[in-house]
Amino acid sequence: MPSDSAWAGVVLAALRKHDVRLAVYVPDKVLIPLIDGVHADPFFTAFTATREEEGVGICAGAWMGGLRSILMMQTSGFGNVPNALASLAVAYQIPVVMLVSERGSLGEVNVGQVWSSRVVAPVCDALGIPHQTIERLEDLAFVVDRSIVQAHATQTPVVLVLSPLLTGGKVFAA
Repeated sequence: MPSDSAWAGVVLAALRKHDVRLAVYVPDKVLIPLIDGVHADPFFTAFTATREEEGVGICAGAWMGGLRSILMMQTSGFGNVPNALASLAVAYQIPVVMLVSERGSLGEVNVGQVWSSRVVAPVCDALGIPHQTIERLEDLAFVVDRSIVQAHATQTPVVLVLSPLLTGGKVFAA
């Protein structure tokens, strides 16, 4: 299992490489290493959104103002964004890069998380949004790099799902 700092460091390096300076997030335990990383690095401006669809709007506004951004959330929160994606990001070709920590698989104990995690891929497919689930540390830099390039080149949102196989996921008491 990779350490928390390993995967988060790879993502931070890719964001810096592509001048993604605004990190918008809805708090999530799995994403803490990444959230702490953007707060600790003066390169980034970190901003907490109260809801995921608000994050889509903030990232869209940043793009219109000439600033690259990333939106970070959990799979259960992804269920809040389809309307904002369809009516704003997809409709107006705004490259919202979304990083989503996966809940609902590999030992999940909350049935609500299981159901909400199953909608990410079908929603992305229905909206024509490219999506990747990243399971291995050795794939992370390549997938994040290419996805950011694709999003900005095609002006299309992109969703990157971080599997518990990569992050360690949320740990539950036995």
